[in-house]
Amino acid sequence: LSTLQARSLEVDEHGAKAAIFNLNRISSKPNELEESWIIYALVHDDGLQQVEVAELLGRHKSWINRRLALIERLTDEAREALRLGLLTPTGAHHLTGLQRCNQNSAMQCATEHALTSRELSEAVKLLQASSTHEQTQFVLEKPREAIRQAQDRYVYQWDPRLSTAGNRTARRLGLLLDCVTKMNHWLRLSGRSELQACDRSILVDSFRKLELETSLLTEANGD
Repeated sequence: LSTLQARSLEVDEHGAKAAIFNLNRISSKPNELEESWIIYALVHDDGLQQVEVAELLGRHKSWINRRLALIERLTDEAREALRLGLLTPTGAHHLTGLQRCNQNSAMQCATEHALTSRELSEAVKLLQASSTHEQTQFVLEKPREAIRQAQDRYVYQWDPRLSTAGNRTARRLGLLLDCVTKMNHWLRLSGRSELQACDRSILVDSFRKLELETSLLTEANGD
């Protein structure tokens, strides 16, 4: 590089940030994280309203709000991890779906278990659905198992080693185990908190029958 072009701009501090924002978009692909930090600085450091920032940068207010949320809704620890590159912008987006009191635990879970972006997204959904401490801990301690239980779809493959009756039995066992796993997952993670008061009188007999049949099945299996 033998020459370097430069242009002098007489702007105030707000204008300087706007210039950084717009010039970076011309010279390279927009960086969501850099944009978010600039908007955060304009709002929190310079005291501008979101509408003013939108006018200054030539963007819609909803766009400004989304970028601002990437920084603003995070805990200080998550914000620092994002600044240092330990947390990706996509991961930060997922964390903003949680209450601040749960973000650090979810971030630690993602780090310890090396969760992908998609796995973190699914784990966040399960944490959002958790209504008890036990449900939350299960997701945080065994995220992949919790995700698998929530997403498993059973498809039986014919086993040539088994007879026709054996394959039929194996298929029924597979379907039963699949249903039991999903019911167990629902009771532990979502549970009855999803149900309305009007559901109780209708479903209570079915739950009692489930308990009875499970007990009888355990006895029969032992024989």
